[in-house]
Amino acid sequence: MTTEIGRHRILVVTRNFPPLRGGMERLTQHLVHELAAEFRVVLCGPEGAAAFAPRTADVVEIPPRPLARFLVRAQWSALRLARDARPNLVIAASGLTAPAAWLAARVAGAPWVTFVHGLDLVVPNAIYRRGFLPAMRGATRVVANSANTARLAQRAGIAAARTVILHPGVDMAPDRPADATAFRQRIGAGQRRILLNVGRLTPRKGLAEFVVGSLKEIVAVHPDVLLVVIGGEATDAAGGSRGPVAPRLMQLAREAGVADHLVLLGAVEDDVLRDAYAGADVHVFPVRDLPGDVEGFGMVAVEAAAHGLPTVAFAAGGVADAVADGVSGRVVTPGDYAGMAIAVLRQLEAPDRAAVAAGCRAFAESFSWEIYGRRLRALCRDLCEEASAT
Repeated sequence: MTTEIGRHRILVVTRNFPPLRGGMERLTQHLVHELAAEFRVVLCGPEGAAAFAPRTADVVEIPPRPLARFLVRAQWSALRLARDARPNLVIAASGLTAPAAWLAARVAGAPWVTFVHGLDLVVPNAIYRRGFLPAMRGATRVVANSANTARLAQRAGIAAARTVILHPGVDMAPDRPADATAFRQRIGAGQRRILLNVGRLTPRKGLAEFVVGSLKEIVAVHPDVLLVVIGGEATDAAGGSRGPVAPRLMQLAREAGVADHLVLLGAVEDDVLRDAYAGADVHVFPVRDLPGDVEGFGMVAVEAAAHGLPTVAFAAGGVADAVADGVSGRVVTPGDYAGMAIAVLRQLEAPDRAAVAAGCRAFAESFSWEIYGRRLRALCRDLCEEASAT
């Protein structure tokens, strides 16, 4: 592989990159690191990105806010990099930067790829749909994160022949062993059963509906149950949030009589999250399909499985790719909150937790970053070499 480094240059244009926080940001960071194992990478990303990029990558940083200014500056920077670096391939890490990647590829005379995650295909903004979707339709390849996202891409007018499904990867081996006891002590849970939910607080995550429609039924059977929510408000999302979710969630819990069974931890560091996965009994993922907002894949369910924690989820968006029903958890018909409560109770009462954990980890292994990187590099290598041959 080392003989290939430097042979082809890849320009990656993205706003979704650390130090911004979120699943897409972590995914794009892995994407860039996997590419750097074989290619010369030039990254056009948000301010602070250089600290999180591979040492071999050239990085141009742009303040990520306000969004409109970022997009304008990203366009100019991508064009300059296309002219100066002459990349063999240009990548938009999401539909948000597809127009910038498209124009940069034209200047460089190179093929280009856009990754799509679901929301970037259905966002209802009229300007976006008129300017960004047409750019995506012209990509050499469109990489979707799930089968459902691939279907959304085709509905948006993207040719099926140009679409590739590449599931995000997952870390199988933590940097240090997780400490379930430490997490339980941190939240004062004692021996209570813990339902865990991980993700930024948005209406799509369905927590409010879960608290009202499912949690009360679960508590009636297991009065010691504690729902622990890890994740902050979605202030860094491209579309922003639709107002604070946490206060409304607590108010609904009080009205339902389950406020003593709900803990909102907000955003936590990675080591605390690992301990939470180890200390919890079930991960709940009651995501909803909303107009103009979809769950593209459900990476958090695979992360939970990698730690041996089963997920009970609605089969919304791309979640069906992220949870193997009966193996890494249970999948419930969207909107069936009574069914969600029953599935959670059955998972809590599973007789052989060691076997459940083993099944979860075996399922997660098929999403390793090694597999993701191998498939990603093969796709990019083929595109670069096809372009060189013409």
